[in-house]
This record gives sequence, structure tokens and C-alpha cells, in this order.
Amino acid sequence: MQKNQYNLKSLAILIVVLIAINWMSNSIYKRFDLTQDKRYTLSEASLKMVDYADSPIVIEVLLEGNFPAEFKRLQTETLQILEEFASHNKNIKYNFVDPMDGEENTSETQKQLAQLGITPAQVSVQEGGKITQELVYPWAIISYQERATKVSLLKNQLGATGEERITNSVQNLEYAFADAFNKVILPKTKKVAVLKGNGQLDDRYIADFFTTLRDYYRIAAFTLDSAATNPLRTLEQIKEYHLIVSAKPTQAFTEAEKYILDQYTMNGGKSLWLVDEVLMEMDSLFETGSTFAFRNDLNLTDFFFKYGVRINTVLVNDMYSAPIVLATGTESQSQYERFPWFYAPLSSSTNNHPIVNNIEAVKFDYANALDTLDNGIKKTILLSSSPITRLVGTPVEITLDEIENNLKAVNEGPNMDLFSAGEVPLAVLLEGNFTSVYKNRVKPFTIPNSIEEGKESKMVVISDGDVIKNQMQGNRPIELGFDKWTNTRYGNKDFLLNTVNYLLDDTGLINIRTKEISIAFLDPQKVIQERTKWQVLNLLLPIVLLAIFGFLFSFLRKRKYT
Repeated sequence: MQKNQYNLKSLAILIVVLIAINWMSNSIYKRFDLTQDKRYTLSEASLKMVDYADSPIVIEVLLEGNFPAEFKRLQTETLQILEEFASHNKNIKYNFVDPMDGEENTSETQKQLAQLGITPAQVSVQEGGKITQELVYPWAIISYQERATKVSLLKNQLGATGEERITNSVQNLEYAFADAFNKVILPKTKKVAVLKGNGQLDDRYIADFFTTLRDYYRIAAFTLDSAATNPLRTLEQIKEYHLIVSAKPTQAFTEAEKYILDQYTMNGGKSLWLVDEVLMEMDSLFETGSTFAFRNDLNLTDFFFKYGVRINTVLVNDMYSAPIVLATGTESQSQYERFPWFYAPLSSSTNNHPIVNNIEAVKFDYANALDTLDNGIKKTILLSSSPITRLVGTPVEITLDEIENNLKAVNEGPNMDLFSAGEVPLAVLLEGNFTSVYKNRVKPFTIPNSIEEGKESKMVVISDGDVIKNQMQGNRPIELGFDKWTNTRYGNKDFLLNTVNYLLDDTGLINIRTKEISIAFLDPQKVIQERTKWQVLNLLLPIVLLAIFGFLFSFLRKRKYT
């Protein structure tokens, strides 16, 4: 009787303990990220972004179906990152679907997806000894209230292997979703002015960058034409913008225009300048084989000098550069070939500043050299040329005949007496309290309560206007950073997006974008060399261990009971 009571008591205690454990597991929820690179730990910026969502966020992931192992890995990583977001905000709901499942007219579905900008990736699937081609849609669609946006889960990079592509994609996942949440959840509060009226790049050549930027900020064109007739009104209007961008001006700024821009900076306005102090025509170079590069006086020398930077009227010649593509042969026998062209520097910074951390090389064209001056303003060199650089003074004639010398330098090594300029700054960040350009000078016009010692502000000066210029395919702008002649993708777009985010204090997006994740892949060469050893080990080791266990068990059993 006592034994039965003891058993009942133990059973009751066990049931209570199990109920308590179950209640605690439902009430207290904690996930532990044990990965070395903390890939499943979301950044504070991402978490703050989704905190603003007070109604359901529906995420439909199209990554479902029959596809290779590399896409299975991308699917698993996507699921993990979404679980992290959903564990932080219960309003996030997601599901994985195959867009072609159950569709009778798949071509019509593909057409509808293409109209939304959702393009498939073609992959090879091996099954039953046969290889078939399948279309995979590595995309997600996010809906929040009345807004929706699409997310590309696959980050393509020309020349990358399948494993590298998946690595880049996994590394980009948190940013891809955080970026999409930013678009649909957060309202656009900051305004960016694109300066016009001083010969800046035509809209079609800056279309891709500002189309992308429009997803985050309110963009508007702004001209300084009225500076001559109503400067005070122009100043009040430009002060409404948080950032101004001047993309490759070619006409000189008047003193009135400069004074307006100066007072805009004094009032804490941020600015991004992409300036060429040397003018040259590419069309003439391709048509006649030569062109002249000469100084383009924008009347900005004193403007930048006062702020602590000087753009020199010299061209940067860099051994580490992008090629030029020229047609060789005649008529039907002609073909396009790449040749070294040192006037197109490639800058890949080792600086760990958030603007340039973890981005591809940025392509410049006929960039000028920058100097920084000591004036109390904090200066950070964002991008510079390689150590093997020379400076070419202007005016100078540039001809395609220089390719012969470039080939010789590449094959035999450069003449270090010529390439002795070292690392030349090409982009610089200025931060601090700027002093007015017109302090202790005659002003172009009178401003009531003008400021001579400014509020804290930021400015980025880039010594090449072509950094922001996208190429054209017919009448259609191509993505910024993609070179259609070499099929190469450069980091211009990420660099400029990071720059704008930083200037507008949106550092959260930059930190997410530059997050690094390490994914271990098998070494294919080692796999081939050591395949037999590991196959034998995996097959025989369990059998040997089982046999040893059986022998010991039998031996000990006989010894105990004999």
C-alpha cells in the first residue's frame, strides 16, 4: 500500500514538473546564436526598423520547388533569417511557395512575374542520371498595409562561382529584408536636392542612382538660377533640403550661387560633390583616336579650399585600372578586345569606414587628384588610387597610342620613376563645424543674420563626376556600376548609396549592408583527393565500433554470469 502511494506521489510530481517545464517553454522564449560570425543575430538597426510595424507584414517567399543543393542552402538561410525577424515582431508572417505549382499556363505566369521585375534564375538539376534545366525564382514579396515591394534573394556577381554567389547572397539577406522593411514601413521624411543649372549631368545619366534613392528619400531637382534675382528666397528654399547633390557640373558657379551654398552648409546642410576640374571629350577620343584634356574652371577652388580640400587640375594614371574596349579588324572580321587604360582607376579601399567597407572596387574615369588641408575639419580618405600611380598635368593630348606603352608596362613592369605619386586621394569625407568661405570677405549680397562659424555638418567631395554616371542601352539607362562593354560590375552604386545614407545619418542601413558572414565550403580538390579515404572510414568505422561493442558486451556478460 505504501509502495503504491509512493508511486502515485512520484507520478504526480513528474506530471507537475512536466507541466511547469511546458509552461516555462511557452512563456520564456530564447534563441541562442552559436555561430562564430553571428549570422543569425540581427543588428539593432534591423530590429528597430521592424519595431515600427504595428500591423501584419506578409512575406511570400517564392523559393520553393525542385532545385540544386546550393539553392536549398539559400532557402534554409532565408528561413532562418525570417524566423529571427518573426521572433522579434509577431506581426511578421511568412510562407514559402512555388509560383509554378498548380499553374496550367506557366508561360503566362512567367510573363506576369517578369512585368513585376521578378526574373528567374536558370539552374541545372540532376535527377535519376538526367540533367534538366529548371527555372528558380529566388525572390520574396513583402506587403504591409497598402504598400508592397519585392526582394531579390540572389545576389548575382559576374565571374563568381555558384558557391561564391550563394555566399554573397546569404551575406546580403539581412540587408535585403531590412532594406525592404525600410521601404514599406518607414515614411520618407528626408529630402534630397539634385542641383541643376550649372551644366550637371543630364537626367538620363543619373537616372538609375536617383531612381534607387527615391525608395528611401524624397528627391527633387533644384536650380540656382534665381540666385541672381532673388537670392534670399533661393537660400530659404534650399535650406528645406537635408542634402544637395551636384553631379559633374561643367559651368562655373557665380559668387551669389556659392554664397547660397556656403550658407546652406553653415546651417548644417549636407552635400555630395562629384566634380571634374579637367574637361575631356570621350567621343572625340573614339572617333579620331585623340582628344585634349584641359582645365575646366568651375570657380570652386576657394570654396573647397576654405573647407579643407583642393581638387588639382591633373589626371590620375593608375596601373590598377579598368580596361578600355576597342574594335579591331575590319568590317565583318572586326571584334572587340580589351586593352589596359590607366585613365580609368579602380579604387578598392582597405579603410574600414562604413561607407567603403565590404564593397566592390569603384570605377573612376579621368579622375583628378585631391589634396587635404589642415583647417580643423575632420577628414577621412574614402577612396584613393593604388601605390603605382602617376599624375598627368593638363592641358595634355590623350591618344589611343598610349595603349602600346600601357601594354609594355603591364608585361614588363612599370617605370617606377614615372609611377611614383603613390596613393592619390580620390574621395574624401569632411566632418565638423565649417567656417564660411566668405568670412572677412565682401559678400555678393546681404543676408540678415548670416553665419560665419557653421553648425556641425558633413560633406563628401569626389574628384570625378563619372562615378555617378550610368551607361545607356539605347534609350534605357543601365544599372549604375555595370559596364556593358566588359560585362563587369563595379561598386559605384553601393559606394554612393552608403555615402548618402551616412551623410543623412542613416548609418543603420550601412552597417547592415557591410555585415560579413563566413560560410564554410568543401575544398573540391581535397574532396577528389581524399574521397576514397573518407568513404572507407565512413563505411567501416561504424561496423568496427559495433563489432567492438558486441564483443565487449558478450565478454563482460559471460564473465559476470559464468
